[in-house]
Amino acid sequence: MFRGIVLVFLGACSFGVLSTFVKLAYKEGFSLGEVTGSQVFFGFVILWLIVLLRHLMSKKRYASTLKEKLQLAAMGTSTGLVSIFYYKCVQLIPASISILLLMQFTWMSLLLESVMKRRLPKLSQVGTVALVLLGTCLAGRLFSGEVSNFNVTGIVFGLLAAFSYTIFLTINGSAGNHMHPTTKSALILTGACVLILAVFPPAFLVNGALTSGLLKWGLVLALFGTVIPPLFYAYGTPKAGLGISAILSAAELPVAVLMSSIVLQEEVLAIQWLGVAVILVAIILSNVGALRKRNSNKTVVPEATQ
Repeated sequence: MFRGIVLVFLGACSFGVLSTFVKLAYKEGFSLGEVTGSQVFFGFVILWLIVLLRHLMSKKRYASTLKEKLQLAAMGTSTGLVSIFYYKCVQLIPASISILLLMQFTWMSLLLESVMKRRLPKLSQVGTVALVLLGTCLAGRLFSGEVSNFNVTGIVFGLLAAFSYTIFLTINGSAGNHMHPTTKSALILTGACVLILAVFPPAFLVNGALTSGLLKWGLVLALFGTVIPPLFYAYGTPKAGLGISAILSAAELPVAVLMSSIVLQEEVLAIQWLGVAVILVAIILSNVGALRKRNSNKTVVPEATQ
């Protein structure tokens, strides 16, 4: 279990550093298309190389149909939209605010689930949403009167990224659950790669951008954004459990804010850290119930078999 906890935590931290690296790539003059395109391209290559090596070294095979593979690739388009919208958001507003907008998937997921199942959310769930929104207002400096300094277009792109991520989370468990994690991740990334390179044709492969510094950022973003997180989550979540994994995943938020403060020298006020803390508390509380249920099941099962 400890190994699973470490893997999930590292996966969350890996996601958290992305916005800082994207900002640094923009500072060197690279465009949205070059940043997103190079990330998915190199991530695509690395993940499929891992799949190939595993296929050559392991005798175990995971059967899957063409329909399932196409479903996973189609699901990947939602992650492609997340990258496009989120990185555009990072381009327009501070990284410490961009991550807050992405975290709005917490209440969007609840709202979408309520609509799909045609039932009102529980009071505890409404309370969690209220905490998330309060934390966002605090962390977004809404009460300090500085929100007008933020680019409205950037805020819209951040919310679109959160919504796209909500769609991905909703459909993620609908296909390929019997596949090896590396294969499923590679197929999902294939869909993201096709979408992003269709929107932003990969001119960076031939225009000299790679030799001008883009190669470095493409590999770094691929590693921390498309290789480490899905693999670490895939291997760590079953060992740590969904409740603990969901709580640990919240590490992405403070890591992103901390990196933006230390590396990018963005101003992060005390009230913003308070907002981050409120959001983290909301995420933890929303998963305590599932965690308690998991632990109670562990204690009940042995008694029933005696």
